[in-house]
Amino acid sequence: MEFLKSGFSYEDLLRIDEKNLPVLADEVRAVIIDTVKKNGGHLGSSLGVVELTIAMLRKFNPFNDRIIFDVGHQSYPYKILTDRFDKFSTLRLMDGLSGFPRRSESPCDHFNTGHSSTSISAALGYAKARDLLHEKRHIIAFIGDASLINGLALEALNYVHETNTKLIIVLNDNRHSISNRVGGFSTMLARLSSNNLYTRFKNELKLKMKANRIEKILRKFRDTFKFLIKPSNMFDELDINYWGPFDGHNIKKAEEIFELAKNFKRPVLLHFNTIKGKGLREAEENPTKYHQLSPLNEKKSRTWSEAASKIAEELAMNDDRIICFTAAMATGVKLEKFAREFPDRFFDVGIAESHMLTMAAGLAAGGMRPWVFIYSTFLQRAMDQLMHDIALQNLPVVIMVDRAGLSGSDGDTHQGVLDISWGRAIPNLEIYAPCDENSLNEAMLIASKRNGPTLIRYPRGSIPEKNLSPEIKNNGLVKISDGQAVGRLKSEFALLGYGASVITMLETRKLAEEKNFYPALYDVRRVKPLDFDLLDEILKNYQLVATLEENYMPGGLGEAVAARIAEKNFDVKLIRFGVPDVCVKHATQEQQRELYGLTPENIFNECMKGLKNA
Repeated sequence: MEFLKSGFSYEDLLRIDEKNLPVLADEVRAVIIDTVKKNGGHLGSSLGVVELTIAMLRKFNPFNDRIIFDVGHQSYPYKILTDRFDKFSTLRLMDGLSGFPRRSESPCDHFNTGHSSTSISAALGYAKARDLLHEKRHIIAFIGDASLINGLALEALNYVHETNTKLIIVLNDNRHSISNRVGGFSTMLARLSSNNLYTRFKNELKLKMKANRIEKILRKFRDTFKFLIKPSNMFDELDINYWGPFDGHNIKKAEEIFELAKNFKRPVLLHFNTIKGKGLREAEENPTKYHQLSPLNEKKSRTWSEAASKIAEELAMNDDRIICFTAAMATGVKLEKFAREFPDRFFDVGIAESHMLTMAAGLAAGGMRPWVFIYSTFLQRAMDQLMHDIALQNLPVVIMVDRAGLSGSDGDTHQGVLDISWGRAIPNLEIYAPCDENSLNEAMLIASKRNGPTLIRYPRGSIPEKNLSPEIKNNGLVKISDGQAVGRLKSEFALLGYGASVITMLETRKLAEEKNFYPALYDVRRVKPLDFDLLDEILKNYQLVATLEENYMPGGLGEAVAARIAEKNFDVKLIRFGVPDVCVKHATQEQQRELYGLTPENIFNECMKGLKNA
């Protein structure tokens, strides 16, 4: 029997007989596995919530009720079952379905997500809007156990009591974030999950009561049995009724629990245990590896993350003050070996970036040399700590910013295009953007000796197999190539870039040489502070200068060069290439560069136009 056919809709889901729902679950899993293997995406979490999603959608109307996913790693079954089955093959492709919930994509997506721990706060906002507008709808926050430890989620839990509103929180407990979850909170959830006596008692109590009597009876029995057989948990102490744990793969039982929750008048947290990667043996056995997959045809080679972690290991061997941090991303930033080699000097704090940076500041103040490995997009969640706790105290914390620049198909929430703009405004902070392993090694060596904070950014993907620019003589601004001849400098142009854009600059020069033009290339390895002595020489000697960067243009290198031209009144035309003031669409990195004009062809053509008009 085949249920997922062209035209499948949410109404079709409601018409499927209960006994056939396991067949539907298998079909949903098969579609997810097939699509993710082709397009890439977050596999394990979505496979784990198929039955739970089916049960939830059969009890709540996604067009009227507000189901808000946390992060959205687990939203693929929801997309398939809410009128998007026919488009699911376009997942994460340019102009196709997003890998995360998007309000613009479907009336069933009620809040844009991509970073974790926002669902409860957003759901509380929706719940109060419902109350104030006198609407009738259920509000559901669907959150994972790893996301629940983040400060934002804990702040929201703390505020539930104050809102005096009804809210349903669905806790999907698969005992993982990307890697195994960490911290005392995970211990509490494990203790709750293993307390079978309380679970059996409370399940039977709820399932045998009429819905309209639940609140009254639970309150009556609360003080009697709570402290006798129920393990302590923070939810009840925060006045959020805790129900569970339940089997998240039992559709019938999950529907019964959701029906009870619909009729409950107070905030309730439903705790479901699920298996991450369920239905795919290798994903169940290795949930960390199968958390997210790259497309099958994506080239595998040595990455920037691997190169950076190896250099960190070498530095740590010679300096026992070096400590490495990550926030639930040990696999992503390739720190697994460091963790094995230096177990006492490695900290995975879970999804808690703000805490991570301030703890690193405390270690630095205490005499250590902490290194924080973090994706650019997640650094956004801890910019106050970088400024307030690290930079203002001028502490020797090194921020290793992975996936800086355009990062591809994860979409607008995951692009690393803000770190330069923000970082340039922070006092005491030096910013390096290496273009190859040679300059990466040198930047990390400099950072290991600095007595203040350093940010080193590097892109997603493969590190160049060969070094792109000369041996390091000047770590601020490095000349890669001159114009054709000194006598012709005024008729030529110069390209300034950093990081991944240096590769594009070299490709642009090759294209220009075919047209008998010979632009000078300069690698801006230290973006802050800029090497103004050499920069001034460039601005004096060229008719046109172009800056290239994978960062937002506001606040970027191009803006810094423009300010210098204005300050010194240089007679030079400036063209800036970078990410415009837009939310970056999900697409491949190559498609994104094409979309925003960051290709050799466009750069050369625009420079030719600029020379004619200079």
